[in-house]
Amino acid sequence: MRSLAVIAALFLLLLQSGCGLLPETKDETIGWSATKLYSEAKMAMGDGAYDKAVKLFEKLESRYPYGRYAQQAQMEAAYAYWKANEPASAIAACDRFIKLHPNHPNIDYVYYLKGLVNFNEDLGLLGTISQQDMTERDPKGARESFDAFKELVTRFPESKYTPDGILRMKYLVNALATLEVHVARYYMKRTAYLAAVNRAQYALKNYPDAPAIEEALFIMVKAYDEMGMNDLRDDAERIMRKNFPDSIYYTRGLERKTPWWKLW
Repeated sequence: MRSLAVIAALFLLLLQSGCGLLPETKDETIGWSATKLYSEAKMAMGDGAYDKAVKLFEKLESRYPYGRYAQQAQMEAAYAYWKANEPASAIAACDRFIKLHPNHPNIDYVYYLKGLVNFNEDLGLLGTISQQDMTERDPKGARESFDAFKELVTRFPESKYTPDGILRMKYLVNALATLEVHVARYYMKRTAYLAAVNRAQYALKNYPDAPAIEEALFIMVKAYDEMGMNDLRDDAERIMRKNFPDSIYYTRGLERKTPWWKLW
């Protein structure tokens, strides 16, 4: 028993001393200049070592917060976070940069990057299809991506990033409208006709030029008909026939064999 007590006392002593017996990890960057930290971080980015680049950019900003490299480090760190598969950190870095440096010469790039991060982060909605019911997906990322691109296009029409931003905005509009119509169709199948009308109307109001509007109008016609609202049905049908006189929905109805997301 006495030997056990001695062993326990020695163990507690080791715990109290912490990891003093283990070799300390030496920070090789101690004493590095801002120029060296920045060049090493850029070299790590070029090699695809984005985690290493993030750490170096963070050290650069913390050690030289008022130097000429600090703002550049903040901006580059946002991109490195994104490439390191840390989209939340990348978006937070973009928001922080926009707040701290609203008049920076490269602020257009930061808006573009923020839109790009959200655009790719929401590929669950826009490209990568899983087994999850698409009506359960949250289009928040797509909407935030659209808002960032819209800010870019509105404030910086001459930016070199604006043409790509416009293309991505068009894609997002089509995707978001298609999602709303998909949800409306989901409600139709469950005979929740009023909910179907509301989602179809939301698509019409917010995405009036999207291709999915054709189906949204047809859903409204069918839903109003099922609810016995003949006047509203006739109004919706008149608008639809005026805008889509040769619509396939007149003969095919809402049923389709191709998944809704493949229509893109």
